[in-house]
Amino acid sequence: MGSRVKAIELDGRTGEGGGQLVRVAVGLAALTSQPVTITNVRGNRQGGRRGGLKSQHVTSITWLAHVTDAHVEGLHVGSKTLTFIPRRRPTELAQRRFSISADSGAASSLLVLQAILPFVLFASNDAGEPVELEISGGTNAAWSLSFEYFDQVLMPTLEERFGISVERELRKRGWSLGPQSRGSLWLRFHPVPKTQQLQHSLPPKYTFPDSYNVKSIDVSIIVPRASHEKLQGELVKGLGVLFPDADVHLKLSEDSGDDARWSILLVAHSSAGIRWARDVLCSMSKRTKSRGTFIAQVSNALCKELYEEVSLGGTVDEHLQDQVISFQALAEGLSSFPRGDHPTEVGALADGVDGLDISNGRMRREKTHEPFGHGSSHTQTARWVASELLPRVEFYNKGDFVKGIGYSLS
Repeated sequence: MGSRVKAIELDGRTGEGGGQLVRVAVGLAALTSQPVTITNVRGNRQGGRRGGLKSQHVTSITWLAHVTDAHVEGLHVGSKTLTFIPRRRPTELAQRRFSISADSGAASSLLVLQAILPFVLFASNDAGEPVELEISGGTNAAWSLSFEYFDQVLMPTLEERFGISVERELRKRGWSLGPQSRGSLWLRFHPVPKTQQLQHSLPPKYTFPDSYNVKSIDVSIIVPRASHEKLQGELVKGLGVLFPDADVHLKLSEDSGDDARWSILLVAHSSAGIRWARDVLCSMSKRTKSRGTFIAQVSNALCKELYEEVSLGGTVDEHLQDQVISFQALAEGLSSFPRGDHPTEVGALADGVDGLDISNGRMRREKTHEPFGHGSSHTQTARWVASELLPRVEFYNKGDFVKGIGYSLS
């Protein structure tokens, strides 16, 4: 792959206009050996979050540039224009163990992983060896999924629906809040074998409303030890009111060591295996007059958010929906992860994709020249970027159904 091939050009202000656009675009470009240029990088991020590349973007793109022998321009923190021209395919990856360290300890290691995951997923070799990564950075960082969400929500979904196998271990927790800290996570990937494709597995057939009844809720709390008992009590009480038939399980209880560090994750499980999650990362101000009041407010807000998410009647939560789009686009066949944006369509969507024919009147193909479809701005933008990098992918019914391209490497 050389500079003679015209680069795919993306305006970084499109749609969500933040870092997700960069991660998805460069990640898919590295996987498919396509050159890409992004202008106005993170152009919709003004004020305290400023535009341009951040440390976690530079970290992930630097690694991808190394393993693809890419020609890169504009790769530095604050850069508003980035050109990435990869010249080596994932199957040419000889080294199988890597250590990646963000320049800033507060940079999210999970967002670094998000950018490089598609490449690693297809980095198979003839010996069938796994790829091991140790990523140093934040594991509980602002504007990012936490390690707990990755471990309890995203990875189980990728395992069940796409057969993606990733062993994972949190070796040290790192925070973007409170005193400076740097975390570390270890991962072992088992790439898709050469010539093979990601295969989407259909979930059980959902029936509304029975399949959507919440049977259990997992609670993970990483907060100051002195607040554990009170917080647990408030969460059990709040969840009991909103989900009276659900069992509440304390999955993780850990001392964050500082009032500036509060991370709480709630994961609801339905009787049919659907997951919905809501989490919060926050600090308790030193000027807070009542710890009990603060705990009650945080708990009530989080329980309410989870209830509202479940009440939409979808099969994913807001954050999971945008994170599976790249895998839907790469996989073979039709897949669906609706969030229940339109309750009148829940009954039809509950039938899943089994037996659906894209040639019938129920399936309406979407135009992809701009962010589109149901879901959050992140979800709409991810669909658009995937369409630009993978033009053979097809989206139907406001993006609720995706016909993937069956990507493979020889």
